[in-house]
Amino acid sequence: MFDFWRRALFFPFAMLLISLMLWGMAGALPAVLMFTSALLLYFILHLRQLAALDRWLESPDARKVPDGAGLWEDIFAQLNKMMRLQRKEREQHTAALQHMEQATSALPEGVVILDEADRIEWCNPIAEQHFGLDGTRDIGQQITYLARQPEFVQYLATKNYSEPLLLRGTRQDSLTLSFKLIPYGDNKKLLISRDITRFERIETMRRDFVANVSHELRTPLTVVNGFVETLCDMPNLDNDETRRALHLMAEQTQRMARLVDDLLTLSRLDNALNALQEETVDVPTLLRTLYQEGQSLSGGRHGLRLDLESDCVLLGNAEELRSAFGNLISNAIRYTPQGGEIVLRWQEQGGQPVFSVQDSGLGIAPQHIPRLTERFYRVDHSRSRETGGTGLGLAIVKHVVSRHQARLEVASEEGKGSTFSIVFPAKRRLPLPEQATT
Repeated sequence: MFDFWRRALFFPFAMLLISLMLWGMAGALPAVLMFTSALLLYFILHLRQLAALDRWLESPDARKVPDGAGLWEDIFAQLNKMMRLQRKEREQHTAALQHMEQATSALPEGVVILDEADRIEWCNPIAEQHFGLDGTRDIGQQITYLARQPEFVQYLATKNYSEPLLLRGTRQDSLTLSFKLIPYGDNKKLLISRDITRFERIETMRRDFVANVSHELRTPLTVVNGFVETLCDMPNLDNDETRRALHLMAEQTQRMARLVDDLLTLSRLDNALNALQEETVDVPTLLRTLYQEGQSLSGGRHGLRLDLESDCVLLGNAEELRSAFGNLISNAIRYTPQGGEIVLRWQEQGGQPVFSVQDSGLGIAPQHIPRLTERFYRVDHSRSRETGGTGLGLAIVKHVVSRHQARLEVASEEGKGSTFSIVFPAKRRLPLPEQATT
């Protein structure tokens, strides 16, 4: 900085000294004229350099940095150096951007970048196929102007991106796509689309296989169970070993029949074409019936209590809710030791209907809780065999809960028992008949 001012003031001071010397030799007028002329020339030179800088600033990318003299030579040299660095950084950024676009374009998923108003900023070729976009023409267009499926528009509007959206027949009748929105940065979103048609077909084949096999097993199991029961009831069967064998055969055929029934229930709940048939469900009356069945299943071995803290009714499917509630109750009875307490509760929390089953059983370790609703997942295999469970009860509960837009909450502590709660959305709560008419 000091060197700059030294060089900048050198010429004016030199002219001033020369003018003072000329004043002493030739008088004041020649000295003033010479000093004024020198400063004017100095000013004109600076104006020329400023004009050159102004012309360059109009289009710095298209024009070369001008050559200067004196102080301007150093300034233009610095500008030239900065421009070279800027071009180098720009080339690096451009190369990185091209590399990212090439890598994104190679992904098997479609990728669309949306701004805060859901306008398209960029998309890869797979997204063009999935949404029917043009990567150059549709930039800046709102995505809902081009992808107009009502489910997709609602998915964007609700701003609940925790679960992906499945759409069948989006661009083609046989195509099934999964969409996932990921917010990032300054109110921007990353829209990822995936073709899951092949996985859907595999899942359909698996579901159909399970359903068909279960149907085929039901008839022979019914026949075998019927003959076993007939043999057990024969009056002239005196051999204790034979009676014991027939009794075990009856237990196992009944267990297999329950397994087949649960598999068929899961297959029906899994079927996307099986829409939820909604009706008004009188939950208090349903729970009174399940309470009586629970007492029969317990056989007096537990303290079973029913707390109806609310009399609200639900909009849902009575058969499916009966299955879900019944599975939670039977699980609590099976896994609670004799003398334990089980409480069935129907209440409202924050305007949301809640059904819960609380037991004083053995409890569940924290690492097992996330996997409880998996099919055939068992915390204790030996105890599950003893109780006769199929390992599908909580999987059924999970599907019923999902179909009713509810959520399953599990609170458990080893040695102190567990509480399973189904929390229904407030929109499924219906007014009582007498309230609706008043």
